[in-house]
Amino acid sequence: MSASVPSPAVVVDADALPRQEEVLTGEALAFVAGLHRRFTPRRDELLERRARRRAEIARTASLDFLAETAAIRDDDTWRVAPCPEALRDRRVEITGPTDRRMTVNALNSGARVWLADFEDALSPTWENVVTGQLNLIDAHTRNIDFTDAASGRSYALRPDEELATVVMRPRGWHLDERHLEVDGEKVPGALVDFGLYFFHNARRLLERGKGPYFYLPKLESHLEARLWNDVFVHAQDTLGVPQGSVRATVLIETITAAFEMEEILYELRDHASGLNAGRWDYLFSLVKNFRDCGARFVLPDRNSVTMTAPFMRAYTELLVRTCHRRGAHAIGGMAAFIPSRRDEEVNEVALEKVRADKDREAGDGFDGSWVAHPDLVPLCEASFDAVLGDRPHQKDRLREEVDVAAADLLAVDSLEVRPTYAGLVNAVRVGLRYIEAWLRGLGAVAIFNLMEDAATAEISRSQIWQWINAGVEFENGEKATPELTRRIAAEELENLRAERGEEAFAAGHWQEAHDLLLKVALDEEYEEFLTLPAYERLAG
Repeated sequence: MSASVPSPAVVVDADALPRQEEVLTGEALAFVAGLHRRFTPRRDELLERRARRRAEIARTASLDFLAETAAIRDDDTWRVAPCPEALRDRRVEITGPTDRRMTVNALNSGARVWLADFEDALSPTWENVVTGQLNLIDAHTRNIDFTDAASGRSYALRPDEELATVVMRPRGWHLDERHLEVDGEKVPGALVDFGLYFFHNARRLLERGKGPYFYLPKLESHLEARLWNDVFVHAQDTLGVPQGSVRATVLIETITAAFEMEEILYELRDHASGLNAGRWDYLFSLVKNFRDCGARFVLPDRNSVTMTAPFMRAYTELLVRTCHRRGAHAIGGMAAFIPSRRDEEVNEVALEKVRADKDREAGDGFDGSWVAHPDLVPLCEASFDAVLGDRPHQKDRLREEVDVAAADLLAVDSLEVRPTYAGLVNAVRVGLRYIEAWLRGLGAVAIFNLMEDAATAEISRSQIWQWINAGVEFENGEKATPELTRRIAAEELENLRAERGEEAFAAGHWQEAHDLLLKVALDEEYEEFLTLPAYERLAG
């Protein structure tokens, strides 16, 4: 059954959900429709531009800083807008999807910021999209609690001054929302997520001394940042919200965006808050763009590419220097480890690695960093407390000694490690488990003591594709081939069947996940995003 709004030009093509009328009001959908009509044509042009740029990278096997925007980079006078009080101190940020339990726990976690995720940590079933919006409305009106069905324990929000500041991440530009049509066209998921959240919460947040704050994912150019800036200006004007109320932090998680950091901040300068340095999506973007550019761009096992790798260090050093030069926050990467309740030895080793990583980030000049689990908040906070003390950030560290050339960002062959057979097995195991969970509507999944999201599956399947197409030979003498990958995947599927039992295995989406993983890892034509074909198979 379909529910449609008063205007026949806007159609919600989905079964009705409890309390959806609180989110999908006629006024809210009209606001989203206005965004779609005004901005989707430009979105479409920019997606076409991505394809042309990728073809040019394949032809030249190179990237460089843009000559046409050199004046922006050379101009020392401009800065981003001063940060609002609620975003001055971002030393610890927790990330996670917007289900009810995570909403309460993230807000109560002790982190300064919660990245409320409608993107990589959310499987975009219509129920997840709508109830996620509802949970944030309830959180901002303090009408949210949660009771654990297993333990019976109830969770309620702490006092306002103890809650994390919400920074919401909408979907990337590439993914449409199939359940919402305007004038017969699907609406970009980014505009659905942003539009509904902004419409329902912007004024309320401003009344509470905060504001509508966003993380912008997967941008590939400053022109995409310009589009977002125009969306912000239009949204604020339409609802009568003061210009500059929006603040956006951009994830620099594509290799092309790494060459345009200053330009991205410049385009968003009246609304910019900072940049974030991720890892898995950044590596995924490297593989995607340079996948057929020869052996020097072949990445080793994902877990062996740490943030201390020379080309990753160049990327993070440049990010800190860029942010602080322009008055923006530099936010570090994710600590994805999930502490074990049963294995203290595993905890001890992993927590020491997390501590070292956060110490490095704080020492390098980052103003804060991400964690995936509340138990890691104190550890991350201690690393930044040791450097920041009572200061909210360290933007005064300009890092003027940093000098990063284009070749430094592309020096994948500076690594001495090589792909391994164990790395191939791990890519299959993790990819299979994540995709199966995603097809069940779970976007943030605990796998082998790590909290994984869609970026994990993307780098896993991309590395399989790259190794096969580059003819990689492993240390055991076996060569990366489709046949070897199919054999490993078949063995893993049988292991999962034995491990879970026939009934539980049949109740899952294991065969479908297996087939989809092999398709996106082995097809001759590389799929730009795993989530595009996966979304076609997602029920709900």
